[in-house]
Amino acid sequence: MSAKLEVAELDRLCRAEWGRLLSALIRDFGDFDFAEEVLQDAFASALVEWAARPPSSPRGWLYAAARHNAIDQLRRRGRFEGKLAALAETAEREAPAADAFDEERTVPDERLRLIFTCCHPALASEAQVALTLRTLCGLTTDEIARAFLVPTSTMAQRLVRAKAKIRGAGIPYSVPSAVELPDRLAEVMAVIYLVFNEGYSAAKGDALVRGELCAEAIRLAQVVRSLLPEPLSELEGLLALMLLHDARRATRVDVRGELVLLADQDRGRWDRAQIDEGRTLLQTALRRGPAGPYALEAAIAAVHAEATRAEDTDWRQIAGLYQRLHALHASPVVALNHAIAVSMADGPRAALPLVDALERQLAGYHLWHATRADLLRRLGRSDAAIISYRRAHALAQNAVERRYLERRLSELTHSY
Repeated sequence: MSAKLEVAELDRLCRAEWGRLLSALIRDFGDFDFAEEVLQDAFASALVEWAARPPSSPRGWLYAAARHNAIDQLRRRGRFEGKLAALAETAEREAPAADAFDEERTVPDERLRLIFTCCHPALASEAQVALTLRTLCGLTTDEIARAFLVPTSTMAQRLVRAKAKIRGAGIPYSVPSAVELPDRLAEVMAVIYLVFNEGYSAAKGDALVRGELCAEAIRLAQVVRSLLPEPLSELEGLLALMLLHDARRATRVDVRGELVLLADQDRGRWDRAQIDEGRTLLQTALRRGPAGPYALEAAIAAVHAEATRAEDTDWRQIAGLYQRLHALHASPVVALNHAIAVSMADGPRAALPLVDALERQLAGYHLWHATRADLLRRLGRSDAAIISYRRAHALAQNAVERRYLERRLSELTHSY
């Protein structure tokens, strides 16, 4: 195995297993920074040691290496003196063999505890979501900053303050009681939603889809739903939204791993059982009360799911639903999606002014440039489209998206 391939494989493994391993280490040692430190050291050690002899259970090896390193550091530092002997004894007795660390051992809802810890009301709302994305998904500070459309330095400061607040306030690593749940549900749902988004369209890396995150977000929403004494319509809407999108996940890339646009996807391969489940949940959510943001997004996904052919899609209905969504949750990204729907319903000329109006807010967002490029291409303004495609390509961090944009650029430049 070459060094280059080894680094790439470790990066993939890190992204897939980071949240699971970090959750277990935070449970063991109760310190976010310390858990991240020993886990990063374990991945660094793996880069050297796996070259000679890859383990049969990479996840188990990483957990054991990080845990043993943590015990050694605690002994050397002399921290938590009263707990050291017991901690060391527990580590020796309970540390798993390399192939023994699995989902059952880490407790099924370990990551849910992590989410609720990060989403404590003592933390600022945006810090709650950002910290959970960092710890659960293993997203870098730079990736999270792009998701929030803020500078990396600003996001780094938020994360440092959030971790310090957890330590200083003694926030417990636990799922709150039923009485405490309502105070944290909005942020918990926001986190689950963003975890799913990262799985469905990865911000960075060689793969467009991170299926393990999609599945984990759906599982977490189902667990939260089971904790509530009464059903919550917006949680039903969120679960419906994820199921409807996830039903299309397998068709988002082709056999070579290249991006497939929604209009070109094989709708016969969409998971109809999952779509039916999502639509049933959406109907239940709408019966329980006025549609919230998640239910409206689910309704948009349902309109797509109802069209057996791309040309049958009711884009006017989708544009109207995005207008309602923007009224509830004003966001430049929602406005951009509304403009895309308008372009499909009324043509690119009607949508271009709507997109241009978002430049100040979305100038650093690659999909704004890609959307503008597509509208210009459809209008026959190839020179301007090429400029926008190049800017989108420069900003995109996902390899699959970058290759798609390269193909678009090649098509335009060779058409002259």
